[in-house]
Amino acid sequence: MTSTGQDSTTTRQRRSRHNPHSPPHDSSVTSKRGVKKGALLHSSPSLAELKKKGRMKKLSQAAEQDLVVGLKELDVNLEAKTLSGTGLVFDEQLNEFHCLWDDSFPEGPERLHAIKEQLIQEGLLDRCVSFQARFAEKEELMLVHSLEYIDLMETTQYMNEGELRILADTYDSVYLHPNSYTCACLASGSVLRLVDAVLGNEIRNGMAIIRPPGHHAQHSLMDGYCMFNHVAVAARYAQKKHAIQRVLIVDWDVHHGHGTQFTFDQDPSVLYFSIHRYEQGRFWPHLKASNWSTIGFGRGQGYTMNVPWNQVGMRDADYIAAFLYLLLPVALEFQPQLVLVAAGFDALQGDPKGEMAATPAGFAQLTHLLMGLAGGKLILSLEGGYNLRSLAKGVSASLHTLLGDPCPTLESPGAPCPSAQASLSCALEALEPFWEVLVRSAETLEEDFLEEENVEKEEEGPWQPPALPIPMWPVLQARTGLVYDQRMMGHYNLWDNHHPEMPQRVFRIMRRLEELGLAGRCLTLPARPATDAELLTCHSAEYVGRLRATAKMKTRELHREGSSFDSIYICPDTFACAQLATGAACRLVEAVLAGEVLNGTAVVRPPGHHAERDAACGFCFFNSVAVAARHAQAVSGHALRILIVDWDVHHGNGTQHIFEQDPSVLYISLHRYDHGTFFPMGDEGASSQIGRATGTGFTVNVAWNGPRVGDADYLAAWHRLVLPIAYEGGYNLTSISESMAACTRSLLGDPPPLLTLSRPPLSGALASITETIQVHRRYWRSLRAMKVEDKEGPSSSKSIPKKLTQPANRGSAVGMTAPDGNILDADAGKATSASSMEVATPDQAKSETAVVELSQDQTSEAPPGEATADQTPSEAATGGATLDQTIVESATVGATPGQTTSEEAVGGAAVIQTPPALCTDNQTPPASPAQGATAQIAPSKLTENLRTLDLNSEAQEAPESQMAEEEGLLGEAARGQDRDDSVLIQSFGDHANADQVMFYAVTPLPWCPHLVAVRPIPESGLDVTQPCQDCGTLQENWVCLSCYQVHCGRYVSAHMLQHHEVSGHPLVLSYVDLSTWCYNCEAYVHHQALLDVKNIAHQNKFGENMPHSH
Repeated sequence: MTSTGQDSTTTRQRRSRHNPHSPPHDSSVTSKRGVKKGALLHSSPSLAELKKKGRMKKLSQAAEQDLVVGLKELDVNLEAKTLSGTGLVFDEQLNEFHCLWDDSFPEGPERLHAIKEQLIQEGLLDRCVSFQARFAEKEELMLVHSLEYIDLMETTQYMNEGELRILADTYDSVYLHPNSYTCACLASGSVLRLVDAVLGNEIRNGMAIIRPPGHHAQHSLMDGYCMFNHVAVAARYAQKKHAIQRVLIVDWDVHHGHGTQFTFDQDPSVLYFSIHRYEQGRFWPHLKASNWSTIGFGRGQGYTMNVPWNQVGMRDADYIAAFLYLLLPVALEFQPQLVLVAAGFDALQGDPKGEMAATPAGFAQLTHLLMGLAGGKLILSLEGGYNLRSLAKGVSASLHTLLGDPCPTLESPGAPCPSAQASLSCALEALEPFWEVLVRSAETLEEDFLEEENVEKEEEGPWQPPALPIPMWPVLQARTGLVYDQRMMGHYNLWDNHHPEMPQRVFRIMRRLEELGLAGRCLTLPARPATDAELLTCHSAEYVGRLRATAKMKTRELHREGSSFDSIYICPDTFACAQLATGAACRLVEAVLAGEVLNGTAVVRPPGHHAERDAACGFCFFNSVAVAARHAQAVSGHALRILIVDWDVHHGNGTQHIFEQDPSVLYISLHRYDHGTFFPMGDEGASSQIGRATGTGFTVNVAWNGPRVGDADYLAAWHRLVLPIAYEGGYNLTSISESMAACTRSLLGDPPPLLTLSRPPLSGALASITETIQVHRRYWRSLRAMKVEDKEGPSSSKSIPKKLTQPANRGSAVGMTAPDGNILDADAGKATSASSMEVATPDQAKSETAVVELSQDQTSEAPPGEATADQTPSEAATGGATLDQTIVESATVGATPGQTTSEEAVGGAAVIQTPPALCTDNQTPPASPAQGATAQIAPSKLTENLRTLDLNSEAQEAPESQMAEEEGLLGEAARGQDRDDSVLIQSFGDHANADQVMFYAVTPLPWCPHLVAVRPIPESGLDVTQPCQDCGTLQENWVCLSCYQVHCGRYVSAHMLQHHEVSGHPLVLSYVDLSTWCYNCEAYVHHQALLDVKNIAHQNKFGENMPHSH
C-alpha cells in the first residue's frame, strides 16, 4: 500500500515502482467533493506528473482487465442459483437381512437402528430432504459387475440356509440371506437416487445410510460383507447418465476398498483415494495392492492413491494431514465434478475392528474439507462401522457438516504422528511424478532437527483419548454477521482523487453484496466506535491522542501531519472513521463469542494491518484486527488462542510487531516480498522472521518473491503450511467487490465456485513455501511430513527412488503385472517376509510372521510339481526355482530370461521355492497382478456344484475365452492375494557359512473358489503313512481332497501332478507338513472348510488334535 498522495516527488517515484497497479479513479461512482474552507489550492500538474498518472492508469486498467477475466469464471453473479438441502436415503427394508447361522456377526440390522435413533435424537432427519430408495437395475449393476455374477447373486433369493452357507463359505468374510440380493440392489439404487438428485440440482449434497456395504465387492466376487460395489456403480452411472467426466472417490473406511480400486485402477477419469489400516499387509485384506506403492496401471497411473496406516491408534490429526498434504492438492488439480465417499466409520475410537482413535469431530472436519470440491456436489455412502455408539456419532457428525453446521472443535493434538508422516511421505514420493501440484523443492533436514524429532518420538508415545469425545453442535439463529457503516466513507484524500484507498471501496462491496442477495442473508450488526480502552490494548496513549487531535486541524496542518508518517493521508474525519472501523471489528468479535453468529464480515475502512503501536503506516491508522484479537481475549477472560491470517498482498508489519512476543496469537502472512523491495520493504516480511522470546515460532511469513502468484500457489501454501499449522485489503474496485462477495458466500455456507487451475504452483512460489516450512519445522510438528525412508517395514535396504519406473502394462487375460513387477513387498525395492495367516476376516489377521529355522543339511518339504533348474526367473516366480536360478531384485514378476541380477537383493542371494506348478519346464505362465490372478471358476459352475456336489466333471477352470472376456471372473478369486506371496525366502547374506538359515513361512490364501471340490473324509479316515499308489514311495506324499487317493510330489515322480491333470481335482493335502495346495490357483490355501481334514491328518500323524484349529 504505497502512497501517491502528498509525499515529495522523490518519495512518490520510489514507491510507485513497488505499486504499479494502483486502480484508476471510477468517475461514475466517486462523488465530487468541493474544496473545504482553508484547503490547500492545487497548482497545475506538471507534464511529468500527468504522464506518470497516465502510465499508472494504463497499467492498472490492464491489471484490472486480467482480474475481471478471471472473475468471470467465479459463480458469484446475481443469477447464480444457490443450491441448498442435504438429501438422505434411509430405508427400513435394508434391515431385512442378517446372518442366519451366526447371531454375533458384526454386520447386522442393529447398525442402522443405532444410526436412526441418533439422528432422531439430534433432530437431523427432519432437516434433510428425504428420498425414497429405489432398486438398481441389472443394467446399472452391469456397469461394474458381470451379468453372470449378478445372476448368481439373484438365485440366492431361492436358496435354503444350507445352500446359502455353502455358497457364502466359498467367499471371504460374507454371509448370505434370502433377502441379501434385494437389499444389495436397494442399497446401490439408493446411492444412484442421490446421484440423480445432486447432479440434477435438486439438492446440494447427500448421504445414503445403507447396508450391506459395498467397497470390497469386485467385478464377479463377493468380499468382506459386500455384494455390489455401490460407489463404483454410482461413479459409472454418473459418467454414463449425466456425462460426468471426472469423479473423485474417497474411501476412509478402516479397511482398504480393494474392490473399488481394482475397478478403476486403469481409468484416469476416476481418482481413487483410500486411507486405511495396513500394518505392512498384516491387516485385512492383506494385499500389497493396498500399500502406497500401488498407484494404478497404464493410463490410470497416478489415479490410485493409498495412504496405509502401519500402526493402530491413528488420530484425527493423522487423517487431516493426509487430506491436506495429498488428497486436496491432487483433487484440486484433478478438478472432479462429483465426489463420492465410501464412508466407513470403523476408524472411530472404540471400534473393535479398526482399533483407531479418530473422533466424530474429526470426520466432521474431513467432510467439511471435501465440501469445497466439485462445487459442493458430495455424496457419502455408508460402509463399515461396528461400534454402534461410535458409528451413530460418526454418521451424525458428517450429516451435521453436510447440512452446513459448523465443525466442532477437535480435542486431539494437531500434528500427525511419526508413523503417519512416514506413510504420507512415501505416498507423496510415489505420486509426485504424476501430479504437478506435488512437485516439491528439495527438502533436507538439519541434524539437530532429526535429533529433536527422535526425542519427541520417545516422549510422545501413542495417544489414546479416555473416551469417545462427543461433539457439541451450537444452535444459532443466524450464521453470518455483517458490519458496515457508510460513515466510514468520510475518510478521503484531500489532495488526490485518484488515490487507491478511496471511499468507494466499501461502497462498491456493499452494493455488490446487496445485488447478489448476500447482505439480506446475513445478520446486520451495528457498527460502533472503538473505546479508548480497546485502542490502548495495541496502541500507545500518546499516539491515540495525537491522532484524535487531527480532527481539529486545518488542511495545511493535516498535510504536514500526514507527511510525518509513511504512505499516509489525513482528513478531518480520519480519526472518527478509523475509530469506527476498529470498533466494527470488535463488535463482530463480540457477536461471534456471544453466539449471536458463527462468523462474520466487517466491511470497513481505513485498513489497519500496517498500523504500528505508535505510528500510522501504509494507509492504516488503528490496527483493527490486532485490537479485535485483544478484545476477544478480554471478553473471554483468558489468553484465548487466536489465529490471524493475513492474505493482503502487502505484509502486515504492524500486526506482526504487536504480537511477535505473544504465543497466544499465531500470525500467518502470505504476501509479496521481492527480497525486501516490495512495500513495506525491509526484512520484516522475510520467512526468517519467526517471532521473539516466548512468541518464537508464532510468526509465519510466506514471502512471494515475484509477481503473478495465483490460485495454485496460494492453495499450495494453504494445504502445506497454513492449515497444517492452524489445526494445531485489496484496492481494485472490481476485484475487491467480487472477492468479498465470494468470501461472504463461503461464510454463509455456500459451496465455493468451481476453480480451474490453469497451471501448477510456480517454482518460485514453491521455493518460498518450502523456505518457510524449513524455518518452522522446528516449532510445528505438523510440517514434518518430509521425504523419508519407509522405516515401517520389516526390513529396509535403500531409500525411495526419486522417480518411479514405468510399470509394465497388464499382460494376459488372466493376469497383469504389478507396479515395478515386484513379487515381494513393493516398498522401494525392499524384500519383506510374508506373514503366516489362518482364516482372514476383516477383524482378524493379527498373525505374526512364522519363522522356521532349518539346518543347512536339512531339506524342506517340497510340494508336488516343483520347477526345474532351467526355468526362467519369470517361470520361477510362479512355478518354482532351484538353487542356481537367477534372482532378480525384489524377485521381479514377469522378468525376461535375460534380466540381470541385482546386487541389492536383501541378504545377498536367495533361494525361492514355490509350490507345485502346472507349467512345464519351458512354460512361462502369465504374471500375476498386484491384486492377484487365478484360474477362475464360473458362477454358473458354482451353482451347479451347490446343487449336485458332483465332482465327476472335468477340471473346474473357466475357459480361457471366458477369462479373457471378464478379466478375473470371481475376480481376484483369492482375496486379491498374489501368487507371489506363496514363496519361501531363504536368506543367506551374513549367514552363508552358518549352520542354520532362516525360512519365512508363506501367507496362504484365505479362500479360493475351488473349496467346493473338498469331499467328506472317508469313514476309514486318513493314513499319513500310506505310500504313493503309483510308485509305492513313502517320501513326500500328498492326498487328493476330492477322491482321497495318495500320490507323490514333484521331487519324487510327480504322480500327484499327473493325477490332477487327469482328474481335474484341484486341492491336495501334504502328509509331510499338512499344508494344502490348489493347482488351479497355484497357491497354498487355508480356510475353515479345510480344518476338519487337517485335524484328522494331524491326529493320525501326531496322536493329538491340531493346536489353534479355529
